[in-house]
Amino acid sequence: MTISGPGPDIRIVDVRFKDDMLVVDLMDGRTIATPIAWYPNLLGATSEQLANWEIAGAGYGIHWPDLDEDLSSEGMLRGARGVAHPGKPIAAE
Repeated sequence: MTISGPGPDIRIVDVRFKDDMLVVDLMDGRTIATPIAWYPNLLGATSEQLANWEIAGAGYGIHWPDLDEDLSSEGMLRGARGVAHPGKPIAAE
């Protein structure tokens, strides 16, 4: 019989942007880095808009109020890419 303890704590501690990457630190000590190009609603944002984020969803999500954009740590760990908001222009890659 295998006994498993609680899973890793994937709540978000910090968010930053480095070069062309979105970098997220998790409560369990891991860091996730994904290309900002994966998230079309963040890609064309200004530095000020990107810096205005808040932790949401009981610690498992990130919300950018200026951009009406939400990402989750689970989605980032799965490699899920963002979807452009309908009718909202995005920057060309």
